[in-house]
Amino acid sequence: MKKMHYLFALIMLVFSSFCFADEASPASNMVWLVTASALVFLMQAGFALLECGMSRSKNALNVVMKNYMDVCFGTLIFWAIGYGLMFGNNPSGFMGTDLFFMNDSDPASYGVLLFQTMFAATAVTIASGAMAERTRFDGYLVGALFITAVIYPIFGSWVWNADGWLAQMGFIDFAGSTVVHSVGAWTALAGIIILGPRLGRFDKHGKARELRGHNLSYVALGGFILWFGWFGFNGGSTLSATVDIGLINLNTQLAAAAGAAASMLLAVAMRRPILLTETVNGSIAGLVAITAGCATMLPAYAVLTGAIGGIVCVLGSQLLLRMQLDDVVGAVSAHGFAGAWGTLAAGMFYNGNLFDTHLITVQLIGIAACFIWTFCCALIMYFAIDLVMGLRAPSQHEQRGLDLSEHAEIGYPEFNSGNIAYTADRATNMELRS
Repeated sequence: MKKMHYLFALIMLVFSSFCFADEASPASNMVWLVTASALVFLMQAGFALLECGMSRSKNALNVVMKNYMDVCFGTLIFWAIGYGLMFGNNPSGFMGTDLFFMNDSDPASYGVLLFQTMFAATAVTIASGAMAERTRFDGYLVGALFITAVIYPIFGSWVWNADGWLAQMGFIDFAGSTVVHSVGAWTALAGIIILGPRLGRFDKHGKARELRGHNLSYVALGGFILWFGWFGFNGGSTLSATVDIGLINLNTQLAAAAGAAASMLLAVAMRRPILLTETVNGSIAGLVAITAGCATMLPAYAVLTGAIGGIVCVLGSQLLLRMQLDDVVGAVSAHGFAGAWGTLAAGMFYNGNLFDTHLITVQLIGIAACFIWTFCCALIMYFAIDLVMGLRAPSQHEQRGLDLSEHAEIGYPEFNSGNIAYTADRATNMELRS
């Protein structure tokens, strides 16, 4: 009970600094920025739980390890290289040229570096869920390092660096529907193309088989944690404690709720089962969609943006299955397709300038530029990794589970049976026999 009192006192101390300090005070701004950074960091736990829950038990530990280590290595490489490429002096409009290994700067810059590091970690970890259950641990980490050091920050410099060429055009992406989420999703798309589907995911006629996750309670808990962290993701993008946070986070809440509701209603309309995984992904798609325009659209349009995002997510997942692309957690549809829609919506529903042709055109250019840069770079990167060191785990390792083969540990010891920790599921055995 005393611990709860201490926690409550700490929370009150943090928020009282906003109430009694000048809104423009550098100290109150920094308190909010660091608090938002912590909320965004908590999203790593949300991703880990959601991706682990949607994977089979024999790969649970491997999924969590990828989420754990990509933020560790990503933090170091973004501090050393990525932040400079993204926010350094940018005379060309394409990439920064200084601020590498930031070690001597004003205190405010350190807070921004911390916050942007969490964004970089979010972008890179999106790919881990899509590529789960058949990706080698070392190959995945090499790809994560390159994404954090080069792919993500260079595109980010086009949008969030004041001198970036898309920023100069007036491209709108307040908190990263495209910069963060679409970048993560298009790298994931390239990864699953190079990897191919999991063993047994499709039959010999190309029809998808269900390979259900082992713990859907983790999926729901992960979804709630991501939703909670998103208030720091979007609200913290003000980089200061201002009254604008109210509208931003209200829009965030409305869009998430609308995304989940729309995905559920779509399932009812299509006379399909109402799946927890689809509903959670619908809320995430709503969150992704509103991220670009949360500061520049009114609440009614936030509801519309989130609802369409949830529908786009469901239909996008079905499209990928028809193309025999195996995305374990639905990352490409929730973060890529919904992110592209949300970025377009930010131009369509801009408060005070609705459906402006110029804004919509600029948004479309930015969406296309993101896909071309990110997907092409990631496709070349994953192809090179697969050629040099191997990206996909051997079939025997995939059958037994990557927990044992990649880490010599077992996430669920109770399923151990003799010398072979895990056996292939029935769908995998059927595929191998056919």
